[in-house]
Amino acid sequence: MLLSVNGVRKVFGSAVVLDDLSLQVDEHQVVALIGASGSGKSTLLRCVNLLEQVDDGVIILDGREITDPRVDPDEVRRRIGMVFQSYNLFPHMTVLDNITLAPTRVHKRSIADARESASDWLSRVGLADKADSYPDRLSGGQQQRVAIVRALVNNPRLLLLDEVTSALDPELVGEVLTMIRELKAEGMTMVLATHEMGFARQVADRVVFLDGGRVLESGPPAQVLGSPVQPRTRQFLARIIEAGRL
Repeated sequence: MLLSVNGVRKVFGSAVVLDDLSLQVDEHQVVALIGASGSGKSTLLRCVNLLEQVDDGVIILDGREITDPRVDPDEVRRRIGMVFQSYNLFPHMTVLDNITLAPTRVHKRSIADARESASDWLSRVGLADKADSYPDRLSGGQQQRVAIVRALVNNPRLLLLDEVTSALDPELVGEVLTMIRELKAEGMTMVLATHEMGFARQVADRVVFLDGGRVLESGPPAQVLGSPVQPRTRQFLARIIEAGRL
């Protein structure tokens, strides 16, 4: 078991966003989180990456409790890569500098080592010729692939992807999804929040439906997306079908 989320609760003011939520992720497994906006998908990912502090419950990574307040968040984040829907690239820095900033400043890797790793990854994803470009010279799909490379350059144990295609034009979505498929083929462990149900069906080992901050249904994609047990899951998927996303 690479990641274990046990009884996690997160409250913002009077709103309970995660409510006694539990989730397990095995090494090399891809878990897709689905659910309506506000169901807790993004908050769960942020709690795993220690960007939000849980109010109750325990999160364990590689057998170690990372929600222990004595744990150094930066040390944990060396083992977790996270990619957001809005890219979050620094506009005044080149692609290469964006990718190598955290490895050199936060993780204290040498500039030469970080640049070598970054160049290798850019070559793998077909962006070697963009190393010296600035983000505003890239398409949305290229920017998101750079953001994924930035998360991968430290060889994380776990990759978290938060709606990474939602800000993209439809014709650019395929670029990013192809990259994620390739990472799965290489054995990368991933937890991704997505509205792309067809992609979840293709790439995920397990689909988890969140509703009201709880895991309402979990299982293989064919079961959860094709023959859901819970009425609330069926209702959610019916709306997705109407919107043409399944």
